[in-house]
Amino acid sequence: MILVAGLTPAWQQITVLNQLRVGEVNRAREVHWCASGKVLNVGLALTQLGADVRTLSFIGSGAAGEATRRDMEELGVDVRWVESSARQRVCSTLLDRESGQTTEIVENSSAASDVEILAFEAAFSDEAAQSKAQLLVLSGSLPTGTAKDFFATLLSRVRMPTILDIRGEEMLAALPHRPLVVKPNREELGHTVRRELITDDDVWQAMSEINARGAEWVVVTNGGNEVFASRLEERLRYQPPRVNVVNPIGCGDCFTAGLAWALQRGEDMPAAIRTGIAAAAQNAEQLLPARLDAKLVALSLRGRTAER
Repeated sequence: MILVAGLTPAWQQITVLNQLRVGEVNRAREVHWCASGKVLNVGLALTQLGADVRTLSFIGSGAAGEATRRDMEELGVDVRWVESSARQRVCSTLLDRESGQTTEIVENSSAASDVEILAFEAAFSDEAAQSKAQLLVLSGSLPTGTAKDFFATLLSRVRMPTILDIRGEEMLAALPHRPLVVKPNREELGHTVRRELITDDDVWQAMSEINARGAEWVVVTNGGNEVFASRLEERLRYQPPRVNVVNPIGCGDCFTAGLAWALQRGEDMPAAIRTGIAAAAQNAEQLLPARLDAKLVALSLRGRTAER
């Protein structure tokens, strides 16, 4: 089983526009609502792929919280919710069909109380013990005001291979626990090492620093561009397939899900990375994030991802 844990789910509004005109009235062509946020996207994508997965997440109050629960239930995602009194955050995606650009408006998660944080810790310990998980995925940001070493605290309670899809101080604090994989995108890696990564050499250097601080593997995505992976002196590069992008939101989460799914099945890291790329590519072709089709992922996986 794979255990996916995170504290910042979202209720997502996706608005499709013929053209986004800043400073003007914009009339939507389509509007869709769905449960989202990194932790739920990873849990949902793994469910869609057919993995044995359990998801642990905070859930906020209000109509958005209830809608998030309902959506996950209807999609068959096995979620243990930890209640938060804070209103469930709402994020918005604007898809400009003329330019092909995507604009994301992200509401930060409200602060969680000390009691709620302790409840999440207790639920995590319980799930890690009861589910007999073989692989852990920690994903997403932290609620406002939560200690930056919170993910490190969770890792101190378990002994299992871990994928970290987190960034910044949260990632750095967790590295002494020697995660199997750290998977930021290029921007998140730059944020973590606190400098701009302009060239590929800059990226490789930053990845080496993260390896040296405890990550066995560092895998860096960059939209539809090359994926870089490193372990000690080993470096791998992958060229994702070209796809007709409908909505890129959630592609990184689906990459993480595909990676976890393949590793849990016993595949080696290069094969797992190719599976992650295939899942991300299929997600990009869908309007709603993480609503994968396992058959289409398998089709994308066959012969369409080049390793260099």
